[in-house]
Amino acid sequence: MSSVPRPPFRVGLIGYGLAGSAFHAPLIAATPGLRLAAVVTANPDRRDRLRRAHPDAQPVDTPEQLLARGDELDLVVVASPNRTHVPIAGAAVAAGIPVVVDKPLAGTAAEAAALCDLAEQAGVMLSVFQNRRWDGDFLTARRLLEQGVLGRVHRFESRFERFRPKPKPGWRELADPAEVGGTLYDLGSHLVDQAITLFGPVESVYAEIETLRDGAVVDDDAFVALTHASGVRSHLWTSALTPLGGPRLRVLGDTAGYVKFGMDPQEDDLRAGRHPGDGRPWGADDPASYGTLGTDDGAVRTPTDPGDYPAYYAGVAASLATGAPPPVDPRDAVATLAVLEAARGSAATGSTVRLG
Repeated sequence: MSSVPRPPFRVGLIGYGLAGSAFHAPLIAATPGLRLAAVVTANPDRRDRLRRAHPDAQPVDTPEQLLARGDELDLVVVASPNRTHVPIAGAAVAAGIPVVVDKPLAGTAAEAAALCDLAEQAGVMLSVFQNRRWDGDFLTARRLLEQGVLGRVHRFESRFERFRPKPKPGWRELADPAEVGGTLYDLGSHLVDQAITLFGPVESVYAEIETLRDGAVVDDDAFVALTHASGVRSHLWTSALTPLGGPRLRVLGDTAGYVKFGMDPQEDDLRAGRHPGDGRPWGADDPASYGTLGTDDGAVRTPTDPGDYPAYYAGVAASLATGAPPPVDPRDAVATLAVLEAARGSAATGSTVRLG
């Protein structure tokens, strides 16, 4: 007896700015088992771009209108400004619709924990789009750790640095704390999530957070030092004012180290309109950017594992189909936000903040 395949899960995307148009929409559209059914954007230019890129997706004016049609959706993706994440995700959960939220999940760890509680009580899937767990450099570092070739690791260094000396208009540059703007909560969310994923819970946090650019009113430069319960120390940098960047990753063990320069190519590909499944190898690093593995007495160039952002939404589709855990546990976002809050406290007082 042959089984009849189920129709693709219908996805409603809220927000069609950079996150929605360049990341979520193309990844959803490329995922077997998912169908981009509707997109919330009232902006005429964005609607035009939506029609060209995803002609079968219906434009919707507001999140409220989308959620009112919840019986026509199997998943809601929240890619709207940070201040809207909690109220929209909470409304989706209350309507019984599984939901994916772009990072950061919330403005505070307490808000994130309350949202997780709500989803668990309702029995509704909730996940956070931490796509950089599928960066090629991160996947390579994780594989080397699992293989044990670095020995006992004592230090992890990670950077997301850019050179954007002039602030750009937009909510990420607004001073109102409710906007949850600034680089610490933007790129810092990825850095801390990656460090915790690799090395486990954090015991203490020290941070230096600055606003350096002329005209900027939110943090644009941060250094965060974490001490993990495992004994590993993570040193993390994020900045919008770095004319010459440092290594993307450096992992130091008592047997060998791994050093990698250059960013994962997937973001640039998505921004340029290149999508998974368009016939080109996806996530392949430039061989000129391969990392180095070994010691000063003998090191070798090490091919970077292919990046795999599509794996996130493949995991979401599997969770919807089988009830398996989502690809990112939302409780991980609570732990990340607790670290970011501690970083702000540390920077304000010049002291180390202990967690737990």
